[in-house]
Amino acid sequence: MNEDAELLGRYACERSESAFTELIRRHVDLVYSAAVRLAGRDTHRAQDVTQQVFCELARQAQRLRKHPALDGWLYTTTRLVALRAHRTEQRRKAREQESNAMDELLRNPAPEPAWDDLLPVLDEAMHKLGEKDRVAVLLRYFKNKSLKEVGARLGLSENAARMRVERALEKLRAQLARKGVTSTATALAVALTGNAATAAPTAFVSTLTSGSIASAAAASGTTLTLLKFMTATKLKAGIIATIAAAGVATTLMIQHETQSRIRAADASLGQQADEMARLQADNERLSNLTAAASRPALNSQDELQALRDEVAGLRKQASDLAALREEDRQLQGALNRARTKFREDLHGPKDQQTADSPELNARTDYCMRLGGAMKMYARQHGQFPTNLAQVAGIMSGEYGNRTNFTGFTPDQFEIVFQGPPPAPDKYAPPDKYAHPNDIIWIREKQPWRNADGKWVKVYTMVGGIGMVHSEVDGNFTAWENRRIVLPEASK
Repeated sequence: MNEDAELLGRYACERSESAFTELIRRHVDLVYSAAVRLAGRDTHRAQDVTQQVFCELARQAQRLRKHPALDGWLYTTTRLVALRAHRTEQRRKAREQESNAMDELLRNPAPEPAWDDLLPVLDEAMHKLGEKDRVAVLLRYFKNKSLKEVGARLGLSENAARMRVERALEKLRAQLARKGVTSTATALAVALTGNAATAAPTAFVSTLTSGSIASAAAASGTTLTLLKFMTATKLKAGIIATIAAAGVATTLMIQHETQSRIRAADASLGQQADEMARLQADNERLSNLTAAASRPALNSQDELQALRDEVAGLRKQASDLAALREEDRQLQGALNRARTKFREDLHGPKDQQTADSPELNARTDYCMRLGGAMKMYARQHGQFPTNLAQVAGIMSGEYGNRTNFTGFTPDQFEIVFQGPPPAPDKYAPPDKYAHPNDIIWIREKQPWRNADGKWVKVYTMVGGIGMVHSEVDGNFTAWENRRIVLPEASK
């Protein structure tokens, strides 16, 4: 047994503090230096990562006694912990940006853009969007579908459909801004809702229907069937090849930076464009051959042989397509297994993770909107409210039509921090947090069980972001006490 295993055994069996201290002394330089690199030379984050790695070592000491190379485990765990910390920081920043954007919208409401300004550039900007974003905007504003109907068409929950529509609308606003039409997403939504959909005349619809059916009936059956088969076969082969390439690439993209994913996506789009160009050329050539076949008689054996070669080629493509489908099925299985293993390596087994749910998302959103209502109240009255009953009118007025807020009321939440946000580092004793987004402003009064069985409460922090915390036993006292800061007057 090596020295690391002996020290781990002493700690696991006897809880020997001296043994664990020796383990830290032997490996701390390896862990800390890796953490510094992964944290971009941020020493504070590197120290946090190092602390978490050794906490994990203490927790798994019994199991790691038989590990063949503790150095390798520590190095790998450092990377996973650093990546998790980086994602947490990115989510925090995104929530801060959303909060700031909401405040800016409340302070500076932009005028609704004139429809005459939108009209010349709207459709071109729409075609700059991705397919999923474009469909979301079309369903919501061009076809006046509800968020529930949009979600049903896109295979999403109502809340997820709302987020998809909001993101797509923001992208459309950015495209229009490049063309000189500036607005906010809210004002753009109002303009689209009132003007984007134009009903076609009833008489024209009847004429269009009968004319289209008659035209389709007159088309050549033989030519149409052969062209459909050729097009469908080649398109399916191209799509399966693209899916197979994307399946392999996705496994690698999980471990690469954003630029690598963008380059891979661009390359894939280029391949699809080349495939479509080749397909169009093949279809044109096949159309010429089938037109010749429709003449009363074939005067050339060469033409007959060309058609036979085409049929043989189509049969081979059908065989290749079946092989590609099987290969795609195997790749998808390998991809799913790789995703599961990577997720468990990063977050632990699935039964230890906190699962999101529509209710959890709705509660978090509602709690954050309470923070926005408090800020609006402060602007109207010159001071923050002392209880959430004072903002009930603002909530019902601003967000009363939000279907995902049904069943939530301000009396289910309470104000924890009574005062304006503190200046940076104003409260920074060792057992407290100085950053505004680490201080609880509003919290849910009572915990509740989430879909995964854990007890959950949602919070709005002083900086404006929403936060979710779960506990297996339902005891939130220790976690909350570290994030509660009393105002100066009550100290």
